Amino acid sequence: MGKLILRWILMAVSILAASYVSKALNLGFEAHVETFTDGLKLLVGVAVLGFLNATLGRVIKFFTLPITCLTLGLFALVVNAAVFFAAAKLNLGFHITEPSDARGFFAAFVASILVSFINGVLGVFLPDDKDD
Repeated sequence: MGKLILRWILMAVSILAASYVSKALNLGFEAHVETFTDGLKLLVGVAVLGFLNATLGRVIKFFTLPITCLTLGLFALVVNAAVFFAAAKLNLGFHITEPSDARGFFAAFVASILVSFINGVLGVFLPDDKDD
């Protein structure tokens, strides 16, 4: 249970770091944590993102398996961006500031790649499962 909470907090930190990188690059993805309530809202948003990835993301990936195979797995990035875009539209701690067109989806695409990369880098510091 402690490992799940640690990964949950790590994902929130990844989203916050991706927000800072996105602001520096002027991409249109923001996460704000000025107060304790904003931090709790971000943690709820991370939980919703995880739930959407586990349910909706897996269903979409199953149905788009042929195109994912044709693109050698690159279409999975588009599916991840779509799920991230849907979670960001709920405005639970993080959101896309661009309108709901191609620029907004591009912001979600880059933000989802940034979050995955930062989460992977920070995940190196977590202990392995075999240590439990």
